[in-house]
Amino acid sequence: MPRTRQHNVTAAQWSANGTALGAPDLTLPGNNTFAANVFSPAVQRMRLPKHVYKALQRTLARGEALDTSLADAVAQAMKDWAMEKGATHYTHWFQPLTGSTAEKHDSFYGPVGDGTALAEFSGKELIQGEPDASSFPTGGIRATFEARGYTAWDPTSPAFILENPNGALLCIPTAFTSWTGEALDHKIPLLRSMDALSGAAIRALELLGVEDARRVFTTIGCEQEYFLVDEQYYFERPDLLTTGRTLFGAQPPKGHELDDHYFGSIPERVLAYMLEVELELSKLGVPIKTRHNEVAPNQYEVAPIFENSNVGADHQMLTMQIMQNTARRYGLVCLLHEKPFAGVNGSGKHNNWSMGTDTGLNLLEPGETPHENLKFLFFCTAVIQAVNKHQALLRASIASAGQDHRLGANEAPPAIISIFLGADLEKVFAAIEAGKAGSSKPGSLLGLGTPVLPALPLHGGDRNRTSPFAFTGNKFEFRALGSSSSPAMPNTVLNTIVAEAVDDLTEKLSTALKAPGATLEKALAKVVKDSWSANKQVIFDGDGYSEEWHKEAEKRGLLNLRTTPDALPWLTDKQTVAAFKKYKVLSKRELESREEVFTEQYAVTINIEAETAATMARTMIMPAAVRYLTELSATGLAELTEEIEPVVKELHYAIVKLEDANLKDNQPDASAHKWASYMRDAVIPAMEDVREVADRLEKLVADDLWPLPKYSEMLFIK
Repeated sequence: MPRTRQHNVTAAQWSANGTALGAPDLTLPGNNTFAANVFSPAVQRMRLPKHVYKALQRTLARGEALDTSLADAVAQAMKDWAMEKGATHYTHWFQPLTGSTAEKHDSFYGPVGDGTALAEFSGKELIQGEPDASSFPTGGIRATFEARGYTAWDPTSPAFILENPNGALLCIPTAFTSWTGEALDHKIPLLRSMDALSGAAIRALELLGVEDARRVFTTIGCEQEYFLVDEQYYFERPDLLTTGRTLFGAQPPKGHELDDHYFGSIPERVLAYMLEVELELSKLGVPIKTRHNEVAPNQYEVAPIFENSNVGADHQMLTMQIMQNTARRYGLVCLLHEKPFAGVNGSGKHNNWSMGTDTGLNLLEPGETPHENLKFLFFCTAVIQAVNKHQALLRASIASAGQDHRLGANEAPPAIISIFLGADLEKVFAAIEAGKAGSSKPGSLLGLGTPVLPALPLHGGDRNRTSPFAFTGNKFEFRALGSSSSPAMPNTVLNTIVAEAVDDLTEKLSTALKAPGATLEKALAKVVKDSWSANKQVIFDGDGYSEEWHKEAEKRGLLNLRTTPDALPWLTDKQTVAAFKKYKVLSKRELESREEVFTEQYAVTINIEAETAATMARTMIMPAAVRYLTELSATGLAELTEEIEPVVKELHYAIVKLEDANLKDNQPDASAHKWASYMRDAVIPAMEDVREVADRLEKLVADDLWPLPKYSEMLFIK
């Protein structure tokens, strides 16, 4: 049996091996693990002095400033709780601009001089840490010799315990700022943007007659897609190990053409893995709701219930970490790259976004019929206006090298940002524009053709999987996020631009209400009509993949920013800077730093991929092809030799061309943007040329000589 076939047999043999989690009786209170490892309000209520607990909850509920005099009491209770959970160390857990999380562990214990150690944790240590700021990407905010930076406790996101077979760690969610007070992370701008939207929404609600709300929260629920492959294949693929995606791989005879994987029965090993992931996330208070097979072979999805945007973003980072760590216990590797397999559906992170008050009112929930709900129409109009005005900025907020492989393919929306509203809502807005009352279909039912099945309520519009920004009943779904990314930056942008639109419409509504004989209904109708007329070009309910839409979008003035270097400059566009400065979310310098960081990350990512591809092609694929050519030459069958020899020469030429393009001396010694554009225009095409030849060789070279696991193995052995 060839070597690769032996590996396939090994990979396919899995059993629980006595390490199963079991199936406890979940009706017993002691078996309910949800938030067991979270310093939650319930834990705080039991452990904190009453006045401290109430003051802390006011901070959380109303967004008030934290009384630092309470910190010592909170720190003491948090330390005692963590040590009871087995924690010997704590860390300020933060999210720098690397796209992942960061942590530095400090022990609770310190020597006391008599040969013993005492566990201590002060309020000062809880509130502030001091990591090296210049060692993280800062985009020029911190130079190498300017190292001071701070982490600051975020009391709105609960501390939690990460368990390890040999102990436990107390993780304290924190913000990360420079010595100059500038944001070096994703959390600070997200929190600022939530405050900005809350302020704008409260002003609007007061005008709309809602006076009991004191704060508006944005909520998110991110549907996380991912691939699982057997770890043996992963470690045999230097491209997967180094870059997270396969740089080579011919299409298998069967992919997802038969549509037989989506929502299919979950394989036993994968389901066992999912169950443990959900158990670990449950302990951390992450409200996982849904799991299922996705479209591509070996692709899956997990999705939570909606949460406060800040906590939801933290939980997304935790979810990715737990998924990747847990996979190894099942002989699997979790792939979060947006396009780990060419020609196969990639992975996204659908960001379900809404707004709600502290009194429980969802501002994007239509009433009995959408046109009857003034609040809904106002806030829905604001979202449409914001997305149209800042479409390029939204595209920039989800840009990355991995995304450029995914956007516009069968499983992802196009790079053109548009909004899908649904038939009913479009009719309502059109009626308002025409000056008519408009009507919605009352209580329509969807007949299923048999009395055995019940009739279902008919939604006002079909779903549109090609829309990057779709209204889905009581929320908007921003479908264009990449699977490996933090949702913090896109939600920061979304919160900020909607705050700007809400304030604009509030000002116009206030003016309209001052007109003689004005009523709220008449004034709002005028404001909605004017905004809709100015922004309706962003509404599209058709096939976002079609060439006709691309032409139509161009006529409408919608931008098609196909690649990351096209999109990122919009982070520092004049209208972006103005909006973010007005709401104090990010200064011009902070925006410039992010553009520089993300642009450099793009270029460096392509550089790493190119070096990996050239090395693999030269040291793995070329030798295999030459060995096969040598074997064929020995047979004397000239026809076979003549078939493969030109392809081997073509591969060598392509490798040399790639190595030359990726040579540092040949790359522009200029701005990060010029470097990124060069990598896109020169290096990526050279990589694609090497791949095209190598993938042809995969189908020619003898199977026992081919050095890499193939798609037909990695994607189908579960």
